[in-house]
Amino acid sequence: MAHYKGAASEAGRAMHLMKKREKAQQEIELRKKKIEEDLKIDNIENKFATHYDAVEQQLKSSTIGLVTLDEMKAKQEHIVREREKKLAQKKAEKEKERQKEIEAKQAQKNKQKRQIQALSFDLNEDEEEDVEDEETPEPTWRDKDETVCKKIKKNPDVDTSFLPDREREEADLKLREELRLEWVMTQASLKDEPITVTFSYWDGSGHRRNVTLKKGNSIYQFLQRCLDTLRPEFSELKTVSADQLMYVKEDLILPHHYTFYDFIVTKARGKSGPLFQFDASDDIRLVNDATQEKQDSHAGKVLLRSWYERNKHIFPASRWEPYDPTKTYSKYTIKGK
Repeated sequence: MAHYKGAASEAGRAMHLMKKREKAQQEIELRKKKIEEDLKIDNIENKFATHYDAVEQQLKSSTIGLVTLDEMKAKQEHIVREREKKLAQKKAEKEKERQKEIEAKQAQKNKQKRQIQALSFDLNEDEEEDVEDEETPEPTWRDKDETVCKKIKKNPDVDTSFLPDREREEADLKLREELRLEWVMTQASLKDEPITVTFSYWDGSGHRRNVTLKKGNSIYQFLQRCLDTLRPEFSELKTVSADQLMYVKEDLILPHHYTFYDFIVTKARGKSGPLFQFDASDDIRLVNDATQEKQDSHAGKVLLRSWYERNKHIFPASRWEPYDPTKTYSKYTIKGK
């Protein structure tokens, strides 16, 4: 007969052994109780029961006045018979109570056997130890066939995809790791792509230039490249570092730690145009409707922080504000530049 072998079988065997231990503990408790009852002394008068003759005491208490020897013997025999009768009755009651306990335990054991037989666990070895005193006839081949037919079997058509499966989970983790590595490699290749950025050095008037760098470069690295390009032409930039410069794109002051890739991948937009396009065309607000959103971009401005602090109350610097990624900027509301 085929049986299910696995963790469930081990769990069922452990449960069966636990119940055997509980039954043995109960039997020990019953034996202790029986010994206590046998040694129990009900009254203080029976404290010295080893030297106490209950028959003689009962005979003395029931005899009043003078009686003949024959009457005394007859009464003594009667008392002895009554006492033996009571002892036998008490012993029979104890035996009956013990029999009831045994029957109750047997009924509980049979109930547990029926519950275990409803499962597909192989516990024949433990069951044989429990029924050593019971003689059961050998089942015939018909009984065996009926037992096999009554066994509860698994339905192979049931959907078990929602159940935990170690192999499936390992396959999912492997697939996720492969997709993660593929995504990382794709992002790394995108960040390595070259991009040409058109900017205008602003000192009150625009001086347009171009630099080529990677999409993964930060604004700070971009400003360093701008300094290398502008220093030969503008003497005020010879002692300036990239920390003293600002990059203004679409009326927003971009922080130095952002990369061009950050604006490209998020399709970020500024107050006057997109932040993810860094090529430049003519001023679209002079040739088009400024209230309509376009994909055309303005050249970003590179300027000194000192110039901004001196002129931030004057147009166009009065319109500039720090970039906030959590803020949604409105469509074009600029009248002119």
